[in-house]
Amino acid sequence: MPYMYILECGDGSYYTGSTKDLGRRLWEHRNGIGANHTAKRPPVKLVYCEKHARIDEAFYREKQVQGWVRKKKQSLIAGDTNQLHQLAECRNETHSGNMLPLPEQPSPLPSTTLRERNAQSEKEKPTLRRVSLPLPERSRRQRDNQS
Repeated sequence: MPYMYILECGDGSYYTGSTKDLGRRLWEHRNGIGANHTAKRPPVKLVYCEKHARIDEAFYREKQVQGWVRKKKQSLIAGDTNQLHQLAECRNETHSGNMLPLPEQPSPLPSTTLRERNAQSEKEKPTLRRVSLPLPERSRRQRDNQS
């Protein structure tokens, strides 16, 4: 069964990973052959895990959680869904309450009817003419082969 998991290292940092065999992977981390991060920061403790139907789903979730700030990971570990939702809210300037007012918009173009717009676009269309170009002369070989 595939898992996404979070380990707490000896220095308090978190390591997020995914695996098909959680028991084997924990043994590897605890014996210094898992990942460089956990090998350099023993001991490690499993603080969170999720089961997934497929390994690609667990890997996707691993990458998602790896991009989170520490506080958001702590909310996930604690099971605090309210705080998790608050931390997931967009905080950039276009969504925050401290937005600057938008600049004034230019006045709209004068309204025209569809017929007027079509007449205007007809005037702007380039005139196309059919031009006939002389055909190249046949080569001597082509003339000889057709005779």
